[in-house]
Amino acid sequence: MSRRVRAWTTAGLGILVALIIGAVLRGRGNGQETAGGAKGGRAGAAERVIPVVTADAAVRDVPVYLDGLGTVTAYKTVNIHAQVNGRLDKVSFREGQAVKKGEMLAQIDPRPFTIALHQAEATHARDEAQLAGAKRNLDRFIGVGAQRLIPQQQVDDQRALVDQLTGTVAADKAQIENARLQLDYARITSPIDGVTGVRLVDPGNLVSTTDANGIVVVTQMDPIAVLFTLPQDALPDVSREQANGPLKVEARTRDGGQLLADGELGLIDNLINTGTATMRLKAIFPNPQRLLWPNQFVKARLLLTVRKGALVIPAVAVQRGPQGAFVYVVGDDMRAVLRPVTVERIEGETAIVAKGLTAGDKVVSEGQNQLRPGARVQPRATGGGRQP
Repeated sequence: MSRRVRAWTTAGLGILVALIIGAVLRGRGNGQETAGGAKGGRAGAAERVIPVVTADAAVRDVPVYLDGLGTVTAYKTVNIHAQVNGRLDKVSFREGQAVKKGEMLAQIDPRPFTIALHQAEATHARDEAQLAGAKRNLDRFIGVGAQRLIPQQQVDDQRALVDQLTGTVAADKAQIENARLQLDYARITSPIDGVTGVRLVDPGNLVSTTDANGIVVVTQMDPIAVLFTLPQDALPDVSREQANGPLKVEARTRDGGQLLADGELGLIDNLINTGTATMRLKAIFPNPQRLLWPNQFVKARLLLTVRKGALVIPAVAVQRGPQGAFVYVVGDDMRAVLRPVTVERIEGETAIVAKGLTAGDKVVSEGQNQLRPGARVQPRATGGGRQP
């Protein structure tokens, strides 16, 4: 190979090496730019503003309720039976009618009892006349006996006859009272204020004191009672508060949405159900509008006490983590701050906070699932947050 050819070959190799080195340098530069762009993207994501809804931690009085499922039961229930035997002449009530105490419900044929009363009165009149005659004879015998014209035994016998007739007259009076009572029993009246149920026997039938079903059932609807259960662990609190005065109870629909009546706790049952570890309570309610009905299921809410000056936040603001309960608080720099809290109790949609917050702290009630400590936040201006 000539000298000139070798020179050209060397020059070509040099140009090729220079081109390769330039390409490598340009690739590194592009890689550095790409890495810088990625770092910038991550920094931008970290500074993304997250919209949230906040609520102020506030101090107020909070009613503390105990909820239980209850069953409405009549305050009094009376199964009306015949107290004498006879034919049922008429029924004076309509099924479902409100009746007053002493109001007539039915009438059993009174004639046999009227006759028995007249017989007792006649027997009494006869025995009264015999007693009057015996007393007059006793007075004569005493006067004659004082003159020793008759034996003393005859005076004593007459005195015994007077005593015997006196007892007979007393028995006659008892018979009259019994006859009047049987006649009164023939007129069947309501022993309570209440509402009649379905008529169990029709007029014209013979009724007896041994009939199992009776004539009608009358239930007292106003007032009315609700039996409900609570866990046995609530017994100390309920007993302590009941000792301070009557406890208020609300009767609501099963979903708790509608208030049906306000009443008071009447008693705590004297036995704990060992099978369910619950105690039974009875509350009494006025029921003039008949919104409560026997065997109706209701939600009973016992107002145990009112927590004075409690620090409250929305219950949805409380989160749970490995270290316990916490909330996100919006700091002055509009960044989220994780704050551990101690929750005393949850009352409906409200959480009572014992430690970790002060009044006026802005806690995040919606959107906290997107937050991390230090994240920038933008509270919604209006309407979004529920105040506790």
